[in-house]
Amino acid sequence: FLVDQRHWLTDPQFTSSIALAQAAPGPNILFVAVLGYNTAGLPGAAAAMLGIMLPSTTLVMVATRWARANRERLAVRAFTLGMAPLTLGLMLATGWLLAQPYLLVPEHRWATLALIAATVALTLRTRLSLVWMVLAGGVAGALGWV
Repeated sequence: FLVDQRHWLTDPQFTSSIALAQAAPGPNILFVAVLGYNTAGLPGAAAAMLGIMLPSTTLVMVATRWARANRERLAVRAFTLGMAPLTLGLMLATGWLLAQPYLLVPEHRWATLALIAATVALTLRTRLSLVWMVLAGGVAGALGWV
C-alpha cells in the first residue's frame, strides 16, 4: 500500500524499514513506527503508533472495566473459569518455546531449569507480580547466568 498505491516509500526504503524494525529489540509492531517515520518523520511515527495501538488498547480497557464491574454475573465467571486453562496452556507453551534453545546448550541447562523452577515456585507460593519475575529473568540473562 505504501509503496505500490501511495508511493510514499520506495521498495528499498520499505524493505530497510522492516529490516530495521526486526533488528530492534522489542515487539515486532515496531515496524509500524519505522514506516510512519520514513513516511512523515516523527509526526508520522506518532500517528502510525497511535493508529495501530489506540483501537486495541481502548477495546481491552473497556472490556476489562466491564468484566470487573460485572464479575459476579454467571456468564463472566464461566468465561473467566473457561479461559484459565487456555491461558495457562498458552503461557506454558510460550515458556517452553523460549526455554528450549537454552535447555539444549549444556552449560545453560541447569541454570535455565533452576530459573524455571524458581519462577514456578514463586508463582504458586507468593502473590509476587510476574513482571518482577520477568525482570529477574532478564537480569539473570544479561549477567550471563542463564
